[in-house]
Amino acid sequence: MKKDEKIYVAGHTGMAGAALVQTLRRSGYENLIYFTGDELDLLDQHAVLDFYYEQRPDYVIDATAREGGIQAHASYPGQFIYENLQIEINLMHGAYLARVKKLLFLAGACIYPQQARQPMREESLLTGPLAPIDEPYALAKIAGIRMAQAYREQYGCNFICAATAGLYGPADHFEPTGAHVLPALLRRFHEAKVNDLPAVSVWGSGMPRREFLHVEDLADACLFLMDQYDQPSVINIGTGEDVTIHELAHLVKAVVGYQGGIEFDMSKPDGAPRRLLDAGKLRSLGWRSRISLADGLRRTYEWYVHRPA
Repeated sequence: MKKDEKIYVAGHTGMAGAALVQTLRRSGYENLIYFTGDELDLLDQHAVLDFYYEQRPDYVIDATAREGGIQAHASYPGQFIYENLQIEINLMHGAYLARVKKLLFLAGACIYPQQARQPMREESLLTGPLAPIDEPYALAKIAGIRMAQAYREQYGCNFICAATAGLYGPADHFEPTGAHVLPALLRRFHEAKVNDLPAVSVWGSGMPRREFLHVEDLADACLFLMDQYDQPSVINIGTGEDVTIHELAHLVKAVVGYQGGIEFDMSKPDGAPRRLLDAGKLRSLGWRSRISLADGLRRTYEWYVHRPA
């Protein structure tokens, strides 16, 4: 991408999109386009097409997603499948009609089968059943990947797709009903510390293993892929390391400085037993993550404590 070319970041108000905008600016890209949901409704096909014809972006990075943690996935399956499908359809078809030079579509690790061999390789896609709790969201994202591949095959669109490890960092969602496990734990431990509570309850057994990727690393990987990757198959973005939820809870406890206990609620679901991406394909191209989980947790907690009211 040339420094003066027009780049549209879809979802810039979200955690991933905000990190992308910051990283692009730091890298010297100034001709950036982004709109809030009030300015551009990505669910409205006509509005999206008008946007493409008016703005004519050279590149598109789709960092939009309607998703959340286990509780959110269980509560809003219809919303997750409808909104993700509609947004990706509108963005990709508009990019095709507007002759965008390149589009990057992002999905999560839950696109892989629940019982996929760990760490999960890109070839595992569509080889088995998905985790039931994630299925509506995951199916929408898989459909987006297949759409990108189909448009690439039929129309010659330069659309690429990446699957990311669990994201975290500044601007994450910390609310009780929609947060992923890491921001949910940061909030619970912080509130327990502030209110001098004797213990923090953590969903499940603590045994599932998860991989976490800081959004600054994600943004750096996205820029790398926009310059270096041009293949139809999805590519994984991850750290290559995972921890148990039990280990994560104790890491968060230490970062927050909470002195109480931890109680694991076995009546709550665990989700998939393990979710670790094989990032060997991306590493072979020359990219590796740089932010450790411990450092990333400290940065995220600092942002959370000092975030705007």
